[in-house]
Amino acid sequence: MNEAENTTNKIYYGYIIVAASFIIMVIILGLYSIFGIFFKPIVTDFNWSRGVTSGAYAFSQILNGMCSVFMGWLNDRLGPRVVLSICGVFTGIGYMLMSQIQDVWHLYAIYGILIGVGSAIFAPVLSTVARWFKKRRSTMTGVVVAGIGTGVLIIPLIANSLILAYNWRTTCLIIGAATFILVILAAQFLKLSPAKIGQFIDGEKQSIESENIPSQASINFKKALHSWQFWVVFFILFCSGFTGFAIQIHIVPYATDIGVTATAAAGILAAMGGANIIGQIGVGSIGDRIGNRIGFIIGFVLMSFSIFLLFTNIGLWPLYLFAVIFGIGFGNNTTHESPLVAWLFGLASHGIIFGTLVLGFNAGSAIGPLVTGYLFDAMGNYSVAFIIAICVGLIGLLLSSILKPLPAYK
Repeated sequence: MNEAENTTNKIYYGYIIVAASFIIMVIILGLYSIFGIFFKPIVTDFNWSRGVTSGAYAFSQILNGMCSVFMGWLNDRLGPRVVLSICGVFTGIGYMLMSQIQDVWHLYAIYGILIGVGSAIFAPVLSTVARWFKKRRSTMTGVVVAGIGTGVLIIPLIANSLILAYNWRTTCLIIGAATFILVILAAQFLKLSPAKIGQFIDGEKQSIESENIPSQASINFKKALHSWQFWVVFFILFCSGFTGFAIQIHIVPYATDIGVTATAAAGILAAMGGANIIGQIGVGSIGDRIGNRIGFIIGFVLMSFSIFLLFTNIGLWPLYLFAVIFGIGFGNNTTHESPLVAWLFGLASHGIIFGTLVLGFNAGSAIGPLVTGYLFDAMGNYSVAFIIAICVGLIGLLLSSILKPLPAYK
């Protein structure tokens, strides 16, 4: 008891969890979100089609989603320090090996498998954050998820500068080495729950609601799997991933196709990353007040509306305006995913439930860029692909509007 009291008098360790998680998000998922920066240099060097090159990203997303289930389950049992260290090793080595690819199967094996598996951090990171906060769960989740936006904001500019100064191979080597070191170091600060160090959720002096341990109100994985809410959330995340990454992966190639310079196109992606941060911390934090379901509705409205700006084709500024609106909407959606799962199903099996639902997001993230790439190859432009992205976003909006809590959580 004395040890617990001494621990609770110190700074709440949940904020250290948030800081370490933020750094890991910046590095791993910030990198994972900017495949478009390497897209054209790889296509140009090897003369591969955009559909084939997009396929490597799609393959990576599928494996990433499948591994999210395992990583979520593993996080519930071994904790985030072990899981995120493994991810750092896979991702760092993967990017270093990317510098050596010579054939298309190398791209699929290295980016698809190593980096795809290593980047499956979303479920374990956000499941951990959910265990440390209740009152400010959406806000703290937004801060952590803002690491993705921060990565998308700064990494394209760094990567593009390195590519211009050296080449894309050397850039991959530098990025891989930095990832290996920094992610493993940050992972050492992560702990699964406040109970592990004698603290209580939200830094309270005593537990108001026993969320430090599996509660009877929480729903286990089997029961969640048999609820219609589980599958509605699954397809909401699918729609978010499809629309988000169909646009994010192809926005740089689209911009350069219509005459925007490579540097300006990287700036568009960076602007999207900056807007992601606004969506994740600013707009996303409203989930603590109005609920995560309404948050998703707002996100899908912003994403679908913004894509219409891509049809104006009148200059650079509409592209930046699109990037800001779209980035806010997409960032907002990513913030609400983990808190929505905690609201519906509790925390006892949060890791494996959220990890399985992330499979829906990753399926959409894989299919969206793949469909977009093949439609471009078939038609020579992105018009039909962008219309499909709008329609999928509107389906996500409809599904979000009908979602209701399980009876135990009304």
